[in-house]
Amino acid sequence: MKAEFKRAAISVGLLLLIQALSGCATNHSGDLRDHRAKALFGTRATYCSVPRKADGRADVEKLVSELSDIHANTYSFCIHTAATDWEDFKLFLPAARKQGIRVWASLVPPSESPPRTKMYAEPFRLDYERWAVEFAKLSRKESNFVAWSIDDFTHNLKFYTPEHLKKMLNASHEINPKLAFVPCCYYPAITPQFVTNYCGLLDGILFPYRHESAGANLKDASLVEPELKKIKELVGPKFPVILDIYASAHSRLGATSPEYLHEAMVAGHKAADGVMIYRHQDPQQNTEKYNIVQRNFAAWAEEERKK
Repeated sequence: MKAEFKRAAISVGLLLLIQALSGCATNHSGDLRDHRAKALFGTRATYCSVPRKADGRADVEKLVSELSDIHANTYSFCIHTAATDWEDFKLFLPAARKQGIRVWASLVPPSESPPRTKMYAEPFRLDYERWAVEFAKLSRKESNFVAWSIDDFTHNLKFYTPEHLKKMLNASHEINPKLAFVPCCYYPAITPQFVTNYCGLLDGILFPYRHESAGANLKDASLVEPELKKIKELVGPKFPVILDIYASAHSRLGATSPEYLHEAMVAGHKAADGVMIYRHQDPQQNTEKYNIVQRNFAAWAEEERKK
C-alpha cells in the first residue's frame, strides 16, 4: 500500500513538472493572449512614486514630461498612495497616450491593506473583481491602458486561489479580452506547481529581483541572469517576464547603489522581456539614478529603432 502511494505521489510530481516545463499553457484564445503579450515585450518602465502637487494630487504633466525625458515607453501607476489616485489615474491615461506611453495599473493585496497599513486602494478596496471590471471598462476607452498588476501577489495565494483569480479575470475579459494581467511574483514562489496552477491564467510575470536564490540582498546583481533563465525555463519563451529592479530602498533589505542599479539594468536587458524600475526616480532628489535610467532606456530605445 505504501509503495503504491509512493508511486502515485511520484507520478503526480512528474506530471506537475512536465506541465510546468512545457511552459504556461493558457485557457484563453491564443490570438488574444499574443495581443496581450505584445504590449509587454520590450517594456521600459518606471513604477510608483508619481510626482505630487502641493495639494497631494498627481502632477500628471510633470510625470509625463519625465517619462518622455527618460525614454520610458511604459509606466505602472500605483493606486494606493492617496484616496484620489483612481481619479488621477484616469487623468494620466490620455496625457500618457499623447506621448505614446503605455500604462499599467497596480493594486495592493490584502497583506498591504488595513489593518496592516493605513490605506486601502480606493475606491473599491479589496473587491478585486470590481477592480477587474472597472479596469476593463476604462481600457476600452483608453487604448494605452494595456495591463494591470497586483503587488506581492505570490505572498497572498491563499486569497488569490486559482478559482478566485479565474473569476476575476473572466469578468475582465468579458469586457476587454485585450487587457493583460501581470502580477508581482517573487523568485521562491515561482515553482513548477505555481506554473501549473496559475500561469494559464496570467499574461506575464513582474519579477522583483532580490538575489533570493542565494540569500536575499539588494547589493549583488550577479544572479539577475541566472534567476531569469530559470524562470524562463519554467514558463516558456513566449511568456513575458518583466524584471522589476529596486532603485529605491526596501524596508528590510535597505537601499541600492547607483552601480547596482546600472548592473541590474544591463543584465535584465539581456535576459528579461522588459525592465521596470521601482520606483520612479525624482530628477532633483535622485539625480544619479535618474540619469542611469535615462541613459540605459535611451540606448535601448535606439537599439529598438534600428531593428
